[in-house]
Amino acid sequence: MNVGLGQAASGMAVSDECKLKFLELKAKRNHRYIIFKIEIQQVVVEKVGTKEETYDDFAASLPADECRYAVFDFDFTTVENCQKSKIFFIAWSPDTSKVRMKMVYASSKDRFKRELDGTQVELQATDPSEISLDIIKSRAL
Repeated sequence: MNVGLGQAASGMAVSDECKLKFLELKAKRNHRYIIFKIEIQQVVVEKVGTKEETYDDFAASLPADECRYAVFDFDFTTVENCQKSKIFFIAWSPDTSKVRMKMVYASSKDRFKRELDGTQVELQATDPSEISLDIIKSRAL
């Protein structure tokens, strides 16, 4: 039994680091975001954002012409003035990315998302306007 890699759709593996970093974000809240990429039939961590980084830092880290998966820990205040947090799963698939890349990311998304138990809101985006801070805020409430 291979404990090092979980299998995603179409033979796609998920590195242990993906799950470990996500657990750190979820349980310890010590990361603001994590960006994942598919590399040689495996989902790997590309970048981890520190707790001090902002949503703008996260959005600027997404490539303009390549697909990615990401999780973002969004802190907000409700209308009742309560501090809350929601973990977003974002499937980033820009219109300018290659068709083959879009297909690979789309076919592996659901299985990879299941590996990250605890995401609360899912967004799919093809351009930056679809993941603007206003959209994030409206989906969090």
